[in-house]
Amino acid sequence: VQLVESGGVLVQAGGSLRLSCAHSGFTADDYSIGWFRQAPGKGREGISCFSSTPGSPYYADSLKGRFTMSSDNAKNTVYLQMSGLKAEDTAIYHCAATYGLGCAAGPYGYEYWGQGTQVTVSS
Repeated sequence: VQLVESGGVLVQAGGSLRLSCAHSGFTADDYSIGWFRQAPGKGREGISCFSSTPGSPYYADSLKGRFTMSSDNAKNTVYLQMSGLKAEDTAIYHCAATYGLGCAAGPYGYEYWGQGTQVTVSS
């Protein structure tokens, strides 16, 4: 299993950005894939999760409305579209995968992780 994030850059506050997570080595229909972020000095925070279940993707309440997760199975890629970016969104953004269709509530429920991509929002 491999996950590779890309798209992180320096962006001004109020701007938008789309992150990508290219995955391989597993069948996306059998896994849940999540986006997480980790800001300096803080723990890993869950953003969203996508699985082949009704109601997916799921979002953290604090980020719902500004962040949108989508999946393109033909490209083996999931995306995180972010808008209205704020300085506090500055973090390393990771995607992660776990076998099964029940999105885990926290980072410990995911076995496979990408190395992350840095997003920096300047105010």
